[in-house]
Amino acid sequence: MPTLFSPLKLGSVTLPNCIGMSSMTRNRALPEKTIVTELMVEYYLQRALGGPGIIVNEGTLISRAGTEWPQAPGIWNQEQVDGWKRVTDAVHTTEAKVYCQLWHPGRCCHPDAPEQIASGEPVYAPSAISARTKEKFRFLPGNPGYVTPTEIEDPTTLISLYKQAAINAKEAGFDGVELHAANGYLIHQFLDLTSNHRTDKWGGSVENRTRFGLEALKVLIEVFGPDVGVKLSPASGFNDVAMPLEDTIETFNYFISEADKLGASYIALTRYVPFLDMIIDGKSRGNQFDVISTFRPVIKNAKYFANGAYTAGEAEEIVTAGKVDAVFFGLPWIANPHFAKRVRAGLPVDAIPDPTKFYGNPAAPEVGYTDYPVE
Repeated sequence: MPTLFSPLKLGSVTLPNCIGMSSMTRNRALPEKTIVTELMVEYYLQRALGGPGIIVNEGTLISRAGTEWPQAPGIWNQEQVDGWKRVTDAVHTTEAKVYCQLWHPGRCCHPDAPEQIASGEPVYAPSAISARTKEKFRFLPGNPGYVTPTEIEDPTTLISLYKQAAINAKEAGFDGVELHAANGYLIHQFLDLTSNHRTDKWGGSVENRTRFGLEALKVLIEVFGPDVGVKLSPASGFNDVAMPLEDTIETFNYFISEADKLGASYIALTRYVPFLDMIIDGKSRGNQFDVISTFRPVIKNAKYFANGAYTAGEAEEIVTAGKVDAVFFGLPWIANPHFAKRVRAGLPVDAIPDPTKFYGNPAAPEVGYTDYPVE
């Protein structure tokens, strides 16, 4: 697959190939402190040795308020920065580059979660609208569902958290940062008409609903210059977002166009996959449409990274055809730590990860994490 293994200029660096490892929640951080463990360092090094051009780390929280699950890592204090420095140092012993995905779940949190209680803050969202979903907080007594969040009074206070997180990521040695604006989390909640009913400058029109995400992107670029990516999932209905198709295309066309003008290094767009959809009131929340042909014309400067359960063969085809510049893979990297090297060598990459081990068992966190064969 010669095209996938061609170098790619991305921001201020050149990647050795066009294969990325996308961000995946794995929940192995130290409980309560939400800091990197040595096991996490081993996990990322295993996969960096597997030959990716770029790794985007798991969703990394920009504040204690807004912690969806236990053992999700953060980057708001020095101990967390020092932990991530061990990861970036390990990755940089290989050719791979590593970006930090900056994440705030918004309304997808629960007020009784220990981290939320410790923050002393309510669950925030653009509007006081609960996500309609059957998802449960299984780590809390009674397995409660989502609650009605508190409307964010001044969104600029959260934008400042994104900037500080970027500063911390730079200190931790990351090559860049990725703004998580996908999958129904905070920025996606601002973009979506069904979760954002604000009547001030942060809601209503396309320009207003995209304002929060674009302002967050601006402060990241202030810190990292050309080394800032954006992850979007316009076809997803995950966490009870997804506007009618016409509104979806209008909103994301505008957001992508403006992000491209601001100088994002890449824009990662996830195509429709059933895993990221939800059936609510008997109807699919997602939109099944051709994400590549719809939004490729809008991207003039940034690199276009495709995402969404692509096979290596599909990836080679769309990169060779010039439809996209590179492709992110997720699940294949879990059970195939040397995924890219195996693809290059023509070896099978059909080891299947165990989904019951995705998020770990505190008694044996290495199981389903670092114990997959590395050759």
